[in-house]
Amino acid sequence: MKRVLVVDDDPTVSEVVAGYLDRAGFAVEMIADGPTAVARATAQPPDLVVLDLMLPGMDGLEVCRRIREQGPLPVIMLTARGDEEDRILGLEFGADDYVTKPFSPRELVLRVQSVLRRAGVPTTARTARSEPWLRAGPLSLDPAGRRATRDGAELALTIREFDLLEFFLRNPGRATSREELMRRVWGWEFGDLSTVTVHVRRLREKIEDDPARPHLISTVWGVGYRFDAAPPPEGTDERGAHDDR
Repeated sequence: MKRVLVVDDDPTVSEVVAGYLDRAGFAVEMIADGPTAVARATAQPPDLVVLDLMLPGMDGLEVCRRIREQGPLPVIMLTARGDEEDRILGLEFGADDYVTKPFSPRELVLRVQSVLRRAGVPTTARTARSEPWLRAGPLSLDPAGRRATRDGAELALTIREFDLLEFFLRNPGRATSREELMRRVWGWEFGDLSTVTVHVRRLREKIEDDPARPHLISTVWGVGYRFDAAPPPEGTDERGAHDDR
């Protein structure tokens, strides 16, 4: 049984979320403050954390940062509707997904199940079979083991960053819109496209020699992004790290 840590200082929200997750087959533990959440997640890492942004003692962003330092623990952040800056900050701090309040508990359960599937939960077909490594330029990626390296050094990727890199490695040279990336990588038919933008920026910071002048993940203006294993011809300038797409 997968363990989910629900961190929210509103007992009503925690109890409703815990009830839905319990009925979906998860073991749930509720925490009401930031420091306790960090201590608990460090001592006994759960399979996933549902984390409110506003917490006593330590805000959700700092909690997310600290537990992400311990390893690739999936995090779904709860934010207030309309607080786009906070949602983007949550993604920047390593959250894998977010749900805006007020939210449907059923939607949250679906998001939890989706993130855990992406995290490589055992019993999936992928983890049961062996797949060849994907390689391009300095990058190597093991789809079954969910490991990625750059020049032989292990990359510390979040779940969504790993999925995004895998998609790019499987589709080199192809321009892909943010809408399609959201469908293919996140499994969402609609959503906040800034989620894709933030994840591309974070991935560039981890795989590019110079994220301000990306050569692996290029911006295709008016379309989206393209992954190129080979560097562009000398003399070209493919920036894009600061684009709004």
